[in-house]
Amino acid sequence: MRRTYTIQENGQVTLPAEWREKYNIKKGDVVTFEETDEGLLVTPRRLIAMSLLDEIGEALEAKGITLDDLLDEGQAIRQEMYDKKYKAKVSKP
Repeated sequence: MRRTYTIQENGQVTLPAEWREKYNIKKGDVVTFEETDEGLLVTPRRLIAMSLLDEIGEALEAKGITLDDLLDEGQAIRQEMYDKKYKAKVSKP
């Protein structure tokens, strides 16, 4: 759907209510503007985050890494960091 709008004094434009509702865009939400060959692409930040998470998931899958593997490795790294920081402070009798 294509619509034409006039840019207001401070460079503002009002998105139609139906689009704000459809894409769950509310006052104060952050959107990203991306220049494409066709013009400007406006994307709500949460959609960008989901897209990036999908990309990360695909990259991990391509390397044969599962989410469980990633979580387990993260837990092991956190435990190692904890041990280095706090177990070294425990005095030995």
